[in-house]
Amino acid sequence: MRPGRVGGVGLSLGERVRSSVAALMHATGESQADVAVALGVSQAQVSRRQSGSAAWSLADCDALAAHFGIDVLDLLAGPTRACETLPVRKRRAGGPRAVAR
Repeated sequence: MRPGRVGGVGLSLGERVRSSVAALMHATGESQADVAVALGVSQAQVSRRQSGSAAWSLADCDALAAHFGIDVLDLLAGPTRACETLPVRKRRAGGPRAVAR
């Protein structure tokens, strides 16, 4: 099994978090700058984390989950689960799965 792979298949945990963050940003209509303000970091820091040149820390993951209104385990589960649990109030109009929760 390759290091960093969960269960030996699919995306590494880092790739999964980056994919989840990208999907959540798309679903909410937020930019990297918006996420940066919410986390108290620069847009450049969000960009580095999203490109994989820097890692999202566990504290970052907690803050991201809180910002998007989801459980941290849903963030770590990947983009599908993260977006399925995204509260309606956080979704942009006409976004994916805009159903009441």
